[in-house]
Amino acid sequence: MAALLGNALKAGRFARAGVRLFCTNNAATPKITTHWSVMPRDKDTRWTDVDMERVSDEVDVCIVGAGPAGLSAAIRLKQLAQQQEKELRVLVLEKAVEVGLHTLSGACLEPHALDELIPDWKDRGAPMHTPVTEDRFNLLTEKYKIPIPILPGLPMHNTGNYVVRLGNFVRWMGEQAEELEVEIYPGCPVTEVLYHEDGSVKGVATSDVGIGKDGAPKDSFERGMEFHSKVVIFAEGCHGHLAKQLYKKMDLRKNCEPQTYAIGLKELWEIDPAQHKPGRVEHTVGWPLDRMTYGGSFIYHLGEGEPLVSVGYVLGLDYTNPYISPFKEFQRWKHHPAIKPTFEGGKRIAYGARALNEGGYQSIPQLAFPGGCLIGCSPGFMNVPKIKGTHNAMKSGMICAEAIFDKLTDENLQSETQGVFVDDYEQRMKDSWVWKEIKSVRNVRPSFHSPLGLYGTLLYTGVFYYLLRGKEPWTFSHGGADYKRLKPASECTPIEYPKPDNKISFDLLSSVALSGTNHEGDQPAHLTLMDDTVPVNQNLGVYDGPEQRFCPAGVYEYVPTEDGEAMRLQINAQNCVHCKTCDIKDPSQNINWVTPEAGGGPAYNGM
Repeated sequence: MAALLGNALKAGRFARAGVRLFCTNNAATPKITTHWSVMPRDKDTRWTDVDMERVSDEVDVCIVGAGPAGLSAAIRLKQLAQQQEKELRVLVLEKAVEVGLHTLSGACLEPHALDELIPDWKDRGAPMHTPVTEDRFNLLTEKYKIPIPILPGLPMHNTGNYVVRLGNFVRWMGEQAEELEVEIYPGCPVTEVLYHEDGSVKGVATSDVGIGKDGAPKDSFERGMEFHSKVVIFAEGCHGHLAKQLYKKMDLRKNCEPQTYAIGLKELWEIDPAQHKPGRVEHTVGWPLDRMTYGGSFIYHLGEGEPLVSVGYVLGLDYTNPYISPFKEFQRWKHHPAIKPTFEGGKRIAYGARALNEGGYQSIPQLAFPGGCLIGCSPGFMNVPKIKGTHNAMKSGMICAEAIFDKLTDENLQSETQGVFVDDYEQRMKDSWVWKEIKSVRNVRPSFHSPLGLYGTLLYTGVFYYLLRGKEPWTFSHGGADYKRLKPASECTPIEYPKPDNKISFDLLSSVALSGTNHEGDQPAHLTLMDDTVPVNQNLGVYDGPEQRFCPAGVYEYVPTEDGEAMRLQINAQNCVHCKTCDIKDPSQNINWVTPEAGGGPAYNGM
């Protein structure tokens, strides 16, 4: 791989010098994308005689995504149905083959929403074993750390919170939902939104299986299934595949700013017991990033018997230098003199990555529309300075469930020829503590875009937020979408990253192996390109192929063509950990992440 990446960099440098090492006409560009969303089946003779009918089922409420938000909505709906002795069929569709298997977060959980949803969660055995006992926050220089006090009232004050492995918590939530007779179907990725004739949402369809890598049907081809529902709740998480479609079709982002994002990379370590401090929560900002690149780290000490720590790095996707590699920044950070001792003599046992919403209050879209609602990290309720979103995601699901239940049990409910519009869900959210919380921190993240960068954010949080608690009369703008901020490679300096030592820092492919990621090899790549010519002509030619650096799984490589005279993009879709970073940061907005065939993706064990 190193040799191939070297060739890609060489091609980029030659391109900036005016040497054309890549193909510039469509006929000469190797075919990359074969997925039906880009290559329609009705224009492909190989599909002419294939039966495309789908079996359908009717439910009251269909929820897409078995994460904290989706499961909270499902649980609350069934709680209300039991309390009022109503019949309500609630169905949850999850793309992972097991509930919690695709879940990845820090995670330091604020139990506010859980206390409301399941007050007896301790008696029910919720996997929340580690209350926070100590908060540490440091500004790193290259060699030193500068402690910053965390006062009560600041967003990163964690008293009362719990260090958890969110995948285990979500699995437990799934068990609570099933006890209430929620129907949960894992291994059922949803690929399509279905509509009534009036344009309202009618339901969803799950993915087809048995399609070859060339886009042709195999003998094992089976059509997906349709689920028709009075209301569909979209709880896909950050940058959902279906939510992207709904934003455009329903114009849901007309009154908000573009969403902004970060990439979060995480490892799970078993460390030397002498270094283990159960309940300790540590965060850092600063080195190895410069002051104009947003990011920071976390180390959470778990108290689950073994000396485990969750460690991760979050880097804002509004960075400008295309040579930045979030993965390599993470690996480099672990070698800081104040950080390295934690991991010396330890063993890394898991790895993963995920995009995070960072737009907050300014970027929340319209939440309800005829036939559907958005909850959780799909619309983006993460509290960025807290680095927490699970509690808000859960509460949004609960509020949505309550609004839907009231609507569905209304005797004046209209006919089933159109999707139900839960018009008061958004107002209920605005009246909730979630809205108050995210509005209060609305200016912390965009304060980074001052000339002071990181120091401006620290100053703003420590002075304005602490004194005013978010009641300031102004609201800052994020300044546009992340992909627009990337500068051409000719305006930037390449970054020389140190080689991994395979003790503290590691290479990318050995890391991906720890994620348990697997996809059926003989299927169209779910990393689709709207135009196969764009990666080489635009991304490599202008930005030196940033997708080979911002992807945390080695999915994208620029390799020589067979004749060695040019470069081509190779997509290793089997490596994809479903983080969605490529879809977000691609400067050409040519990559469209879609759901792969059922069963594909990472296998996070309690991440």
